[in-house]
Amino acid sequence: MSALSSYRHLFGLSGAGYVIAAYLARLPLAMSQMGTLLLVAGASGSYGAGGAAAGAMAVTTAIFSPVAGALTDRIGQRPVLVVQAVTGTVTLVALVLLARAEVAWPVLAVVAAVAGAFLPQVGTMARVRWRELAAPRRDRMRLVTAAFSYEGAADEASFVIGPAAVGVVVALASPGASLLAAAVLLGVFGLVFALHPTAALVTGTDRAARHTPAPLLTPLLIGLTTGQLLVGMVFGSVQTGTTVLATQAGQPGLAGVLHGTLGVGSVLAGLTLVLLPPRWHLADRLPVFAGLLALLAVPLLVVDTLPALTVVLVVLGLAIAPYTITIFSLCEKVMPARRLGAAMTLLAAATSLGYAAGSSSAGALADLGGHTAAYAVTAGAGVLALVLALGLRPSLGRARRELPDAGA
Repeated sequence: MSALSSYRHLFGLSGAGYVIAAYLARLPLAMSQMGTLLLVAGASGSYGAGGAAAGAMAVTTAIFSPVAGALTDRIGQRPVLVVQAVTGTVTLVALVLLARAEVAWPVLAVVAAVAGAFLPQVGTMARVRWRELAAPRRDRMRLVTAAFSYEGAADEASFVIGPAAVGVVVALASPGASLLAAAVLLGVFGLVFALHPTAALVTGTDRAARHTPAPLLTPLLIGLTTGQLLVGMVFGSVQTGTTVLATQAGQPGLAGVLHGTLGVGSVLAGLTLVLLPPRWHLADRLPVFAGLLALLAVPLLVVDTLPALTVVLVVLGLAIAPYTITIFSLCEKVMPARRLGAAMTLLAAATSLGYAAGSSSAGALADLGGHTAAYAVTAGAGVLALVLALGLRPSLGRARRELPDAGA
């Protein structure tokens, strides 16, 4: 079966309307942090204040996403997502209005933190739904593989398109307008996603299961979460190093565009992952993709021009989505269904925390040694990802009976 026919079959399970709504509903998460940084920086006259507000939003998103995921496991997706969509929309609008009223920036940071706590992880929730949609099908394994490949690519694309959309709206209007656009997307498509009939497939655990909860923080999940944290460090350090190199080249405005090229290769690789043979087990894929991540990060240590950087980032992106998709697919395999929402949102939260760690550590090193020192964090994260994958391989091998094939 070709990739196109796999995706056509997959999308036929839910309908095109659901696929479109689920994609647009995830854009606010990708838009809000940059929009907040620009809004608060403009209102306060301080990029430090803007960074603090955006950081507060990122931290609360990382902390409360697993809490929301655990609630969806317990009571179902629909009530949790409705509350997130409504509250997130209201707080984003409030942030813009307060900024225009020139309130003190610490107040704006608090409101940004509240907004971050209610931004939904649509991609992770969609993965859980696809699993349930495919469950009764005879070709379930192929469908879930296609679903996780698509969702990985969609997440990557959203984090390219989201910041780009912020830049366009800011250029045409204002930072506040970009956050209002994110609020509209969340209020409309977030609610469509929350109320879609597929949400009824994830209704929460029954009363008996609630009294005998499955463990969440298993050694394998901790290992997979660490793997996602390392991916986040790759993203954060690449953004920092790219900003430094673009600034040195006299083109600081190109930093965001260059960083977006990382997502181009990642999206392409993610969409084609469905073509890999099912007999190639997930447990065997992880060290291979981690090794590619480590290998393809090495050229960053010698790149010194923007054209060369563009090529290196596109090629590096080819390893990112396969590695991330494999981690999420392994999570779907090793975690019981009634803890899957919490487990997957934990992976997403780890990515955000890794992004912050990678950005800050690369920034500190860049002050000492420029873009090359910043990219050393990227290369180091790749090496650690390989070491981690090799370390997890024996445990995943012993769990082979739970991983009968590569079907996500």
